[in-house]
Amino acid sequence: MIFENVWRENDLADESPEALRISIDTKATLHVGEYSRGGKSRALEPFAAWDHDMRPKEKLAPIGILEVKSGISFMAFTGSHKTSDFIADGLWAWWIERQSALSHIKRLVINLDNGPECSGRRTRFLERAVQFADATGLELHFVYYPPYHSKYNAVERYWGVLERSWNGYLLTSVHVVLARAASFTWKGIKPIVRLLEGAYEKGVSLSGQAKADVEARLTRLTELPWWDITIHPKTVY
Repeated sequence: MIFENVWRENDLADESPEALRISIDTKATLHVGEYSRGGKSRALEPFAAWDHDMRPKEKLAPIGILEVKSGISFMAFTGSHKTSDFIADGLWAWWIERQSALSHIKRLVINLDNGPECSGRRTRFLERAVQFADATGLELHFVYYPPYHSKYNAVERYWGVLERSWNGYLLTSVHVVLARAASFTWKGIKPIVRLLEGAYEKGVSLSGQAKADVEARLTRLTELPWWDITIHPKTVY
């Protein structure tokens, strides 16, 4: 039933001139340095890479947002933790970059994999989504893939090709990571890449009343309450 709902809602979004379907996911944290990731270099001589982690690590966590039909993509990175707030800030950063080109859009259909930071039960993520809907005037429709089937989410294929591309390089600094990400192409289009500053605290939770206030703003599909959630923006008179 979950898959049938995903396919139906995705098709409706792709056919609507006022809707945009985006696919969102975070990926494993990157260790920044001369680490080997098992990739193949196209250089004449192989790169010398560290094969074990004896040095202090700098890390970057990525989020990707793919506009599925057009292939336009956005990547954001943080040196902090992957959290609900990081995902929400990534969505905001994407919208700031794209809103002028998407002024005709009234509804976002967002494909997700129900990971712990953005699941249909994660109240901090849903609170930030309500704030986003109210600030932008956009209706948000979260359409989740079933457990253990995130590979069907479109951005996963994007990540797979990107990782094969950059695994052949030494990602020696934050600048190099951002530059390699920005040079990647998907459907002939280079992504927008941003570094999100600041720290993201793990374990941010809401009080009982705040949870109730958020839940009151959600429209959950009766048959799939955790897998299909709509947020209507607050009407301002």
